[in-house]
Formats: sequence, structure tokens, C-alpha cells
Amino acid sequence: MSDRLAPYATRWQESRGRLHPEPESGTRTPFQRDRDRIVHSTAFRRLKHKTQVFVSPEGDHFRTRLTHSIEVAQIARTIARQLGLDEDLTECLALAHDLGHTPFGHAGEEALDAAMKPWGGFGHNDQTLRVLTLLENRYAAFEGLNLTWETLEGVVKHNGPLPQPIPPTIAAYNARHDLELGSWPGPEAQVAAISDDIAYDHHDLDDGLRARLFAIEDLDAVPHAAEMFREQARKYPEARRSQIIHESVRRLIGGMARDVLAESERRLAEAAPASAPEIRALGKPVIAFSPAMGENDRALKAFLFENMYRAEPVCRETDQARRTVTELFHGLMASPERLPREWRVAGTELNEPALTRLVADYIAGMTDRYAVQKHEELISK
Repeated sequence: MSDRLAPYATRWQESRGRLHPEPESGTRTPFQRDRDRIVHSTAFRRLKHKTQVFVSPEGDHFRTRLTHSIEVAQIARTIARQLGLDEDLTECLALAHDLGHTPFGHAGEEALDAAMKPWGGFGHNDQTLRVLTLLENRYAAFEGLNLTWETLEGVVKHNGPLPQPIPPTIAAYNARHDLELGSWPGPEAQVAAISDDIAYDHHDLDDGLRARLFAIEDLDAVPHAAEMFREQARKYPEARRSQIIHESVRRLIGGMARDVLAESERRLAEAAPASAPEIRALGKPVIAFSPAMGENDRALKAFLFENMYRAEPVCRETDQARRTVTELFHGLMASPERLPREWRVAGTELNEPALTRLVADYIAGMTDRYAVQKHEELISK
């Protein structure tokens, strides 16, 4: 494998290892093992019923956190392969990046963050590390999944160096296993992060059009997307609306991926890093959109914010989602005996800050449907 990698790729043979040393596998690299542990985790399975945009969507064709994560991984592996990076590490980071999200998407996170404000707040990135290092208790020898340094560094820093104050779980883990929080992550994490942008931009566009929250004609506010839709309509004049949407969205994704490759190759040639640590030391990302595509990305995000995330049907659902999470939190804080048995045992004789963390962990791990069920049970008593 290593002879096909670029000089600046992360090499599994040079991994900084795991917090708890383990014998190496005879059939899988450390990053392949990390990926497999993530795929087999309970938190990953729960993503099947966690919101991407639509809350507990009635249709089966809208994205969930699970399908989104798989789509991010597909884009990320394609980019990593072309750049000569480690595809397994890249895929691992793409699959893990949303494990800390609450039910009901960003609405749920905002509600839990507000409820947790007196105790330091809540953030999905910090929660992802909690899942990976504390909450997934599948192994007898250690807490969490005991992933490699490179995977945990990439998960925590995939959007760049962490500003102060450092979230509590990240700070506590970093004191034991220094993740170099002030530097940019390795190239595979940067690929996973930009692939996340590519995926959710265009898959939200796809879902919004299919849900008829806006029309193809409304895309004039996003010129590069509007032109792509017009081009496909001219090319396939007899095609159905759903086919024009698919033909356009897939080409928009491809165009953005090609732009990332061209811009990243330019930056890599300019910086000439000889190793992944040299990429971390550059002080700026090497995986990026060109300035023109960056403008396109911002225009599409602005359009989706106004026409999808603030659309009346979505806002109605997210308002209810916030109430559900808020009432769950305060209800369980007031009556912790309503927690499931295994959580009640963990919460025995906890002080208030520790109990709030326990309740937040319990709620954050819920799927949309489980949160709705538990909320109904709570308010019916």
C-alpha cells in the first residue's frame, strides 16, 4: 500500500498508536481496524434514525445522518485516492464525523446546548470524542473504542485548530494523549471535512427540491447551480423533473470535487510537504476550494439557509424538536429515576454537574423516534 501513497500521506506504519497499546492485526492496518470499530459501534447504527434536515421524515428517500455519512465517505475516498492519501483513514474520519450529533439535527443540539449552559454547554464535536473514548463500552480492557491518535486527532480537528476555550472532553483526553490542538490536522482529515461540505450542500439541495420546499426556477439566486439545471434541461428535454434534479446534482458534486483536486494539487505543489507532519505545521489548509468555487459554495449555503432550513415546514418541525429536547432534559434532571436502569446505576449519588453530563449523554445518544417516545412517556406521567 505505502508505495502508492504520496510523500505527504499519513502512513499507518508510522501511526502514533493508541492510548491503550494493543497487538497489531495480521490482516488489517490500524486505520482499517479503526474504521471497522466505528462501523460496528452502537452510535453508528443509531445514525440511521437521526435527522439530517427533516425530523423523522415520513418518506424513505430523504437523507439521515447515516446515509449522509456514507455519502461523505464515498466523496472523501475518491478525493483521497486521486491525491495519493490513505483511503482507509479518510473513510474512517468521514464515517465518524457525525457520531456526536443529537436527535433532531442542529435544532436538538441548540436546545441541549442551551439547557447545558450553566454546566459548560454542549457541542457535537466534543460529544463525538465522548462517544469514541468513553461511551462506547464494548471492550473489557478499556473505555471507548481505543482508536489511533491519527483518527482521534482528525475527528477533533477536522475543521482546523481548536480555539480556546477547549471543550471539556477534548481537554481531558488531550491531557492524556496530546492531539496537538493548535495545529491543522493531517491531509486525510482535511479531505473528510471538505467532503462533508460537498455532500451536505448538494444532498440538501436534492432533498429540498424533492420535498418541493423550493423550485428549480428559484435557483437563479445560485447562478452556477441554475446554469447546470438549465444545461441538463436542454440536454434532456424529455426527461422527468426527478431525472433533471439527479443529473444536475451529480454533476455539481463532480464539479466541486474536481475543483478541490485542482486547488489542492496547486497548494501541495506550492508547499511541497514531504510528510503529513509537515502539512500540520504549514499553518493553513492544503485541501480547499478555489476562490471561485468557494464563492459558489457560500452562495449555495446561503440559498439553502433561507429557502430550506428556514422554510416554514422545517421550522415548525425544528421548533417542536427544541421543545422535546428541552423538556426531556429538565424532566430527567428533576426525576432521574426515570432514566433506564443502566443509566440510573451510573448516576447513583452523582452531584449536579455529573448528573447533567449523564442526562446530556443519554439524550444526545437518542434517535429521533426514541426521543419522541421518551418525551411522550415523560409528559404523560
